[in-house]
Amino acid sequence: MSYVLAIDQGTTSSRAIVFRQDISIAAQAQQEFPQHFPASGWVEHEPEDIWVSTLTTCRAALAQAGLSASDIAAIGITNQRETTVVWDRATGQAVHRAIVWQDRRTAPACAQLKASGHEPMVSAKTGLIVDPYFSGTKVAWILDHVPGARARAERGELLFGTVDCYLLWRLTGGRVHATDATNASRTLLFNIHTGQWDDDLLALLRVPRSMLPEVQDSSHHFGDSEPELFGGAIAIRGIAGDQQAATIGQACFAPGMMKSTYGTGCFALLNTGAVPVKSTHQLLTTIAYQLNGQRTYALEGSIFVAGSAVQWLRDGLHIIAHASETGPLADKSDSLQSVYLVPAFVGLGAPYWNPRVRGALFGLTRNTGPAELAHAALESVCYQTYDLWAAMRADWPDADEASIVLRVDGGMTASDWTMQRLADLLDAPVDRPMIAETTALGAGYLAGLSAGIFPEPQQFADNWRLEHRFKPVMSQATRARKLKGWAAAVRGLLASDDE
Repeated sequence: MSYVLAIDQGTTSSRAIVFRQDISIAAQAQQEFPQHFPASGWVEHEPEDIWVSTLTTCRAALAQAGLSASDIAAIGITNQRETTVVWDRATGQAVHRAIVWQDRRTAPACAQLKASGHEPMVSAKTGLIVDPYFSGTKVAWILDHVPGARARAERGELLFGTVDCYLLWRLTGGRVHATDATNASRTLLFNIHTGQWDDDLLALLRVPRSMLPEVQDSSHHFGDSEPELFGGAIAIRGIAGDQQAATIGQACFAPGMMKSTYGTGCFALLNTGAVPVKSTHQLLTTIAYQLNGQRTYALEGSIFVAGSAVQWLRDGLHIIAHASETGPLADKSDSLQSVYLVPAFVGLGAPYWNPRVRGALFGLTRNTGPAELAHAALESVCYQTYDLWAAMRADWPDADEASIVLRVDGGMTASDWTMQRLADLLDAPVDRPMIAETTALGAGYLAGLSAGIFPEPQQFADNWRLEHRFKPVMSQATRARKLKGWAAAVRGLLASDDE
């Protein structure tokens, strides 16, 4: 039993990866599933699609590796966070489609909570802001809009869970209703200081306590899978939300270590240790992981547009055919031009949290062409990361010039041009790991840790392997000039919202 099966259940696809004991990959499988957009700003998934795609990829990965259930020491689960499922305790049938983290239907409810003065209390307990992003208002919406749901919930007939919890319930045949502390910390219902579901928050959002899962450590024996699913029972021993799992997969176990994941958007987490740091720069305070009953906290910043800026160049402007062309094209840009793209296609995330503004280009000239636009698009990701970096260092009193180590993962990190520019603008090294599948690796590590086949965190961290370190080479004068221009562009965009 020297293998671990990691389930990576994402927003558009489900994946399963089998890791060997030396954390190399033995096999993997992936399957996309449908997205549903029933109204403007609404995003839904069929819970059954999530389950079937997960089960299918797990079986495919095991078959590809030539393994049976008896070869697998444990299953680890990582998941799209905040996506909300409500189902019948007796039948397992969902009462509504899953409401996805991207869904904005509860914006009016969130606005009402803010107007009523509840956000300071919510933020103090949860480390979050009041926003449709999180699960709590989604649960309330389902209870209020599905006929009879609230009465059934109050009778104890309905269960709530994020995707990890729902998959655990299905894998165990309905025997286990549990989640881990990282996923619980994203619900608006969990007190990150006490480590408990909070009665004040439950009352505010009108969510019955009987719906809630038990909260466990991230590395924990949650239960065993039904034997018929994989030809034998397998212990489920690790769970973490996707961004926290990537933090673990990057071995960011020491305070001051930061990971930044570049996909469609970008999520950056900074390990702040055993003490939660309250942000004064609109970052989120969250649980990075919980091991042996001890919570480790992080500051988190979200960028809405990272890789999707490159998709815009490809699909919107048609100036590239493949994402890999962007760096070489940017390298041909006119160095005398200072073109800035503020990619607020869906508003600005942290540290601005302005959903109303839209994207803009600054500094255009008659000579601006595809190369300059590619340059501006890639740099925009670096500038936004700089804003998070600066906010985190300002929020965390223990930070100093040399204390933050940045490790990167995700599709955009394949661009050497972008990673070099990121190091230049941060004036700090940027480390790209040998193993790119850090999210799945984090889930696998948590499971393997509980099963005893992976080492304790410090030894795991010692085995982290660097693929490339990007060191800053830009002059201070150039860096200062470019950052000043970016700040002016953001101010210009935000000023347009005040008019």
